[in-house]
Amino acid sequence: MEKDFDYEQMLKGELYLARDIHPENGSLKGKMLAQKINQHPIEDRAGIVSLEKQLFGKTGEHFYVNPPLYVDYGRHIEIGENFYANMDCIFLDVNKIRFGDDVMVGPRAAFYTAGHPIDAEVRISDLEFGLPITVGNKVWIGGSASILPGVTIGEGAIIASGAVVTKDVPPYTIVGGNPARVIREITEADRQKWQAQAAQYRQDKAAQHAASKNAD
Repeated sequence: MEKDFDYEQMLKGELYLARDIHPENGSLKGKMLAQKINQHPIEDRAGIVSLEKQLFGKTGEHFYVNPPLYVDYGRHIEIGENFYANMDCIFLDVNKIRFGDDVMVGPRAAFYTAGHPIDAEVRISDLEFGLPITVGNKVWIGGSASILPGVTIGEGAIIASGAVVTKDVPPYTIVGGNPARVIREITEADRQKWQAQAAQYRQDKAAQHAASKNAD
């Protein structure tokens, strides 16, 4: 069987022609499966997850991508454990999109691996390229953020809503803006503040539960 030169070029991050990718390696199957997910009864969460496991190249056991969702291929997307993405997210996966564990993604976030040449003559010849996106563990990506080709987001980072991320993000930093820049680092003081609030919440909830039980 003849090698699929353009498909291999695409996954290597080199120039390729989408129209010359062999049909068996094309994106239609993924788009059809995403459409099926988007039309599935929203109350059947287990059914949606089952379909998403067929769509994505790799998943953890516990994850959920809230429909509607949009993909190019689908199978080039890898999702870790405890992953959640809100509605209307776009995963343009002409190259790999990899998510670590415990990642949260807000609504209408977009992950664009696809790019086009700067030179107009080459661009209008339909040659394009794609670069992978990597998202580390424990990352939070706000709503309507855009992650551009070739970006790596470090562990524990926060991407502000509406940010346009054009370059790598250091671990445990907060970035925002267009183009996104580091706003500040996430500190030990941040951790202590939110750990204390979480402990207080659990304490108050346990006290309320005990009071309700005694009242019965």
